[in-house]
Amino acid sequence: MLMRNLGRTGLKVSAFCLGTNTFGRMTDQAASDAVLDAFVEGGGNFIDTADVYGRGDSETILGNWLKARGKREAAIVATKVGLPMGEGPNEKGLSRQRIMAGVEASLRRLQTDYIDVYQAHRDDRETPLDETLRGFDDLVGQGKVRYVACSNYVSWRLAEALAQSEHRGRARYESLQPRYNLYYRDEFERELEPLCQERRVGVITYSSLGGGFFSGKYRPGQPLPATPRASGVERDYFNERGWRILEAVERVAKARGATPAQVALAWIVQRPGITAPIASATSPEQLRELLGSVELNLDAEALAQLDQASAWK
Repeated sequence: MLMRNLGRTGLKVSAFCLGTNTFGRMTDQAASDAVLDAFVEGGGNFIDTADVYGRGDSETILGNWLKARGKREAAIVATKVGLPMGEGPNEKGLSRQRIMAGVEASLRRLQTDYIDVYQAHRDDRETPLDETLRGFDDLVGQGKVRYVACSNYVSWRLAEALAQSEHRGRARYESLQPRYNLYYRDEFERELEPLCQERRVGVITYSSLGGGFFSGKYRPGQPLPATPRASGVERDYFNERGWRILEAVERVAKARGATPAQVALAWIVQRPGITAPIASATSPEQLRELLGSVELNLDAEALAQLDQASAWK
């Protein structure tokens, strides 16, 4: 399994990140354990979760697996804080109170005394940025968090956060988690991509398979799959551009003896500055298919076909 540094750190993470938003929602403890076992057996070590996934269920399932398998030191665990966990005013956002309470709850559920990568799930412009960054920096100083990162930040806010951390000598955001795939390219590539490359910020992409659109299970004029994401996929991807990109993905996959999902992920893996795409699986068989994307080397012709079909400028 290809390993890469996370941002400018020396933390080595696998070039495929296992997403766990399905844990507790689509897979129970036993089924989730099987997926995690297959991931580690395939050489993976990077696992992404969040406190809000299943209102803690995902972290709890992952924590049970880490303890039962004795895998805490071998795994790189990334989790998030910031989205609403309750109805109260202090149950959301990135205030110091929310960050401090959130990390303690995540540590309990994960059954560990440290988190490798603690991420701001979404920018909170109602809280002073300095307060958020001080909170994260304190957690690094206390040893409860090794590195901090962010998700869903626009370029100017990420640049401001990096500048403040540098100016004040605080822990900085070492990675960004943006929505990025063959369909949604412009919102990342326009400004965030050059910023991340210039400042050596790692990039961990979510929605890498477009909610399953690039797995090939969606077809124009056919009934939607019975999955929780189907209606959102239909809304976002069922259009001329979406079908054109999917056709190119399937053409490249057929010519190279790969699956559409492997091609869509391999395209992200081979983009400059990408640390790892995040994708989730509900079975060991599906997980092994996705891991094949790391070993799939798309040649110049394949990349050109995909880039042309998905071009945004």
